[in-house]
Amino acid sequence: MALITRLLSFVLLLSLAGPSLADSMARQDRCPTLDASNPSARVRLMQYVCYHIADPGQQAYEATAPDQLPDTMKWTRANGHDLVFSHTESTYWLRLHLTNQSSGPFRWYLKLNYPLLDEVTFWQSSPARNSRPIVTGDRLPFSSRGIDYRYFLLPVTLDKGETTDITVRVHSSGALNIPLTLETPQEVIESSNHLTLTHGLFYGAVAIFAAFNLLLFFSSGTFYYFYNAFYMASMGLFLFAMGGFANQYFWPDNPDFANTAIPLLLGLCALAMTLFGRSFLEVIRGSAADRTLKFQAWACVVAVAVTLFLPYHQTILSNTVLALAVIASLFVCAAVRWRQGYQPAIWYLLAWMVMLLGGLIYALAAFGYLTDFLASESLMQITIGGQVILLNYAMVQRWRLLNQKLLDVEHNARTELEVQVHERTAQLRKAMRELEKANRTLSNLSLNDALTGLYNRRHLDNCLPELCAEARRTGNPLSLALIDADRFKSVNDTWGHSFGDECLRRIADVLTRHTKRPRDVAIRFGGEEFALLLPGTDREGAEKVCSEILHDMRHVPIEGPDGTPVNLTLSAGIAELRTDEDRDALFRRADDALYEAKSSGRNRVVISEAPVTDLAPGPAG
Repeated sequence: MALITRLLSFVLLLSLAGPSLADSMARQDRCPTLDASNPSARVRLMQYVCYHIADPGQQAYEATAPDQLPDTMKWTRANGHDLVFSHTESTYWLRLHLTNQSSGPFRWYLKLNYPLLDEVTFWQSSPARNSRPIVTGDRLPFSSRGIDYRYFLLPVTLDKGETTDITVRVHSSGALNIPLTLETPQEVIESSNHLTLTHGLFYGAVAIFAAFNLLLFFSSGTFYYFYNAFYMASMGLFLFAMGGFANQYFWPDNPDFANTAIPLLLGLCALAMTLFGRSFLEVIRGSAADRTLKFQAWACVVAVAVTLFLPYHQTILSNTVLALAVIASLFVCAAVRWRQGYQPAIWYLLAWMVMLLGGLIYALAAFGYLTDFLASESLMQITIGGQVILLNYAMVQRWRLLNQKLLDVEHNARTELEVQVHERTAQLRKAMRELEKANRTLSNLSLNDALTGLYNRRHLDNCLPELCAEARRTGNPLSLALIDADRFKSVNDTWGHSFGDECLRRIADVLTRHTKRPRDVAIRFGGEEFALLLPGTDREGAEKVCSEILHDMRHVPIEGPDGTPVNLTLSAGIAELRTDEDRDALFRRADDALYEAKSSGRNRVVISEAPVTDLAPGPAG
């Protein structure tokens, strides 16, 4: 009896509730009207949004305007839920009825807070106005949005009591997130300012850390600093592109690359993570972990290359799976290295634990399996920030460990190396002394004549240009005297070259006695040919010096091997540097003067462009 009573009560309840349930189902096809002037109603915007999913082949899928939609098309209310869809080829239609119940006209913005949609078209129609549609999306240049903003904005202006219908058509080759908000201009500006501050702090910190690691690489040559900078830069650029900033600022007029850049940067992130992990963890060469990470690195290179050719919906999925696999493998490698006693691996392990969790949530949101993409984006930034801090702290710990090892090695080696250092120091000092002595000898051999001890032709070639330049700069005189032994061939022919060498040494002694000033230079630059460089001496002073040399040479007693006295005389040609001539011209004039002294009788001094001065008391020798 009790059971029958309960059944009758249940049937009565159904009969009473039936009309209300039917009305509720009927209301599912009708989109309610939102009072845009009511802030609390705008917060519950998704309660008023209706949508329809048009599969390929349907009339709504092919439609490009609201008036092409079939009258029988069923609309589904969002009922407050975010519209999130995984990858599909369908086209999505959204509808929203708005009215303005305020005391005057006002403007709002319908904001679609997801930048990675291929095709987005807005229509706004009302009895009072019929505005042109806004056709945009990241398959079109950024300027198609009309408003310079990374998200999609539709300005909505309503007069008092005016009602409008907003229709949105969305199609994309990837996952779809359609988070809608209706905001006043002030609310748009406030939210943009907050996000600008947050993003500025995040991307600025990432850029600073990347630049700092790059500087550490250039100063130390340690490659894991470069790989860390590479990773932070590629990860920052990836999030910059995912957030719509890259499309807005970097390539606004290149929508094809805007889509390619996201999987491309994701592949570069995976490559950078692999290279940094392999370098930082000091994976043992030839081990299973080393072979795995090498394979992953090449797989990342292939993925980056393939991204340039395959469609977006394929590469974004494959590169995401690859990046998650890289993160997981690095997590395992870090755990293994930590168990092997590598202490910095614990901080690296914590960093990738955070990254694995944040990256998984972000990937699920990006592929339409989780709602609230904005919260996932902020969570990913927090994840990256925490990971960057942990990674850099891990590098500090690694540096501290390496530094401690170096200190220990230095302390252990200091005692046994002390004696060796002293011995090597003594050997080095001895070698340095011998080297210095050899260098002096070599220098003398390279710049001095071995027979006479005077400077040689090389020294003349070295110092004459410098003296000429100095004379031109200071205006002080510079004289060059060329001196040649008279009839020296007959000396060699008569008594031999050994006696001739002795005569040359006697001539060198005479020249040395008369070049008394510190800067005067006596040079043997040929067989019996000599030169005097006399800086600060004009041609008259040079004539006096040469006259004394010739006079002294005539009175030097020289005997041949058979005791026969030998009368050895000299001829000299003098030239003083002019202001407009170079060293070659100076040398030619002195040589011409010497030739004139020889041809006019020898045993005399001739000054270039000066009368002949005969210093011989009798016939030339």
